[in-house]
Amino acid sequence: MDFDQLVPLMRKLAIEAGDKIMTVYAAPDFEVRIKGDESPVTEADELADAHISAGLRAAFPDTVLVTEEQAETHDATATKFLIVDPLDGTKEFVHRRGDFTVNIAYVVNGVPLRGVVYAPARGRMFYTLAGGQTVEETGTFDANTPGATRPRHVATPDPDALRVVASKSHRDAATDAYIARYPVADFKSAGSSLKFCLVAAGEADLYPRLGRTMEWDTAAGDAVLRGAGGQVVRFDDHTPLAYGKPGFENPFFIGTVPGIALVPGAEDGGA
Repeated sequence: MDFDQLVPLMRKLAIEAGDKIMTVYAAPDFEVRIKGDESPVTEADELADAHISAGLRAAFPDTVLVTEEQAETHDATATKFLIVDPLDGTKEFVHRRGDFTVNIAYVVNGVPLRGVVYAPARGRMFYTLAGGQTVEETGTFDANTPGATRPRHVATPDPDALRVVASKSHRDAATDAYIARYPVADFKSAGSSLKFCLVAAGEADLYPRLGRTMEWDTAAGDAVLRGAGGQVVRFDDHTPLAYGKPGFENPFFIGTVPGIALVPGAEDGGA
């Protein structure tokens, strides 16, 4: 894979998809349907998915593409693939809370090597450069002209005063119980893959997720966090979260910065 070609294209497609999403978001009303897995989907999801898919397939026709909205086409045997969540945080989108993102990543041998996370309603975009380092772009987000960027790196945590971020729509009692086992000085709620980015940007130290997610929900944010010096590990044994699993479903996981003594957990959320 030519990362010098891939990274600018991922950035461009994410911004263009974000523009399509925001057009629907600004409409006085839009249809919300429920998929077979009980998750919501809107016209914005489908428009963004079609646009990103077309762009990636045109540029990389021989690379397997996995997207949330085309689940029936997934190739679970590929060791290298592009993976897309065109609109992560559809519930945030539907309720007009702003914390939704466009996500594109490239995975090799279970590791998300490059990724972009764009939050059009929040005006924030994070991506990995061709060399793998994470940056945040600022400015007007012109699809054809990259704006100014600044390197992003995780913070050095204070082990006695951790900053935690957790889901806005999916937080539950098990998550609260797990967080309570740490010395927490600050807590944030955020939606979608923005949580990975807050850790990557040094604005939080720990992101536990005790709930169902799919690989397209996490791959781009995982790449961004890794490129900023952080890591995403399984909740049960603290080994790195891997990609390309059968069915593309994730176990519970923790996004974290180095230097935190992680509390043991079990897949059911217990100790």
